[in-house]
Amino acid sequence: MEMLRKFFPAIVVILLVVVATGVSPVRAERECETVSLRFEGPCMVESNCANVCRTEGFVGGRCSTFARRCICIKPC
Repeated sequence: MEMLRKFFPAIVVILLVVVATGVSPVRAERECETVSLRFEGPCMVESNCANVCRTEGFVGGRCSTFARRCICIKPC
C-alpha cells in the first residue's frame, strides 16, 4: 500500500501526458487559390478545370460559383 502511494502521482502524470498528446486537435492545411491562366471559357465541369490546373503546377481546381471561372488550388 505504501508503494502505491509513492508511485500513484507519477502514474497519473504519465497518463495525463499520454492522453493530452493523443487528443491534440488536427489543423487543416490551408489552401491558396488563384484564377487559372490557361482555362478558356466558362467553367462548367470541375474535372476539366482540375486537369488544366494540374498542367499549371497546382494540385487541383474548382469552378467558381457565380463568375464560372476556373480557380486553381495548392497548399500555402
